[in-house]
Amino acid sequence: MRSPLSPVILFVVISTTLAALTACSNQSKSNGNANAVVAEPTPDKAAIEAQLKALEYDWPRVLKERDGAAVRKLEADDVMILSPDGSDGTKDGDIQDIESGQMADDPQEITDITVNVLDNDSAVVRSRTIVKGDKHVLSDGKCQTIIREFRTIDTFARRNGQWQIVASATVPVRNPGPSSTPSSSPGSPASPNGSPARPNLTTSPANNGSPGRKPSPQ
Repeated sequence: MRSPLSPVILFVVISTTLAALTACSNQSKSNGNANAVVAEPTPDKAAIEAQLKALEYDWPRVLKERDGAAVRKLEADDVMILSPDGSDGTKDGDIQDIESGQMADDPQEITDITVNVLDNDSAVVRSRTIVKGDKHVLSDGKCQTIIREFRTIDTFARRNGQWQIVASATVPVRNPGPSSTPSSSPGSPASPNGSPARPNLTTSPANNGSPGRKPSPQ
């Protein structure tokens, strides 16, 4: 017949068991904290929308003042630009054309701006732009103004607290409908000449006759 455990041995066994259970409990809590998902702050969509619209509406001033520094700040170094004719644009090409002043002649109007806020640091902006330019002299001596229309998608990312365009694509509207009448959206910011505008979409010698949302590279 085995003798019962002494009180000392029994105390050691109980203490060891409690220590093991406590360690397992702490490990479980630690793993739970490690796997916890930190909720991202809800984006202030109204504020982001206002910021991005202001950036888009600043293009007339950029073109008029040949403000290449603004383009260097607004466009990301790795920006991807697709022109209406399918050609690729570059940030350096934009800066070169804007600083040359060749993209600031034809008036523009913008409407139908939609900002889709994805999160605190990314958003997509869609817009419609009407460009009046390429005046041609008719047989009666009068000038005719050609009106062109484009749709643009700009993708913005906030990097180091600053919004930048990381991708931009523009397509021409082949058959504009009645809603395409040149007019600005209610409450839209106005350019210095009284009508809102966005980056020049006119033909320039640099892009061989193909209009683009931003100038094609030289």
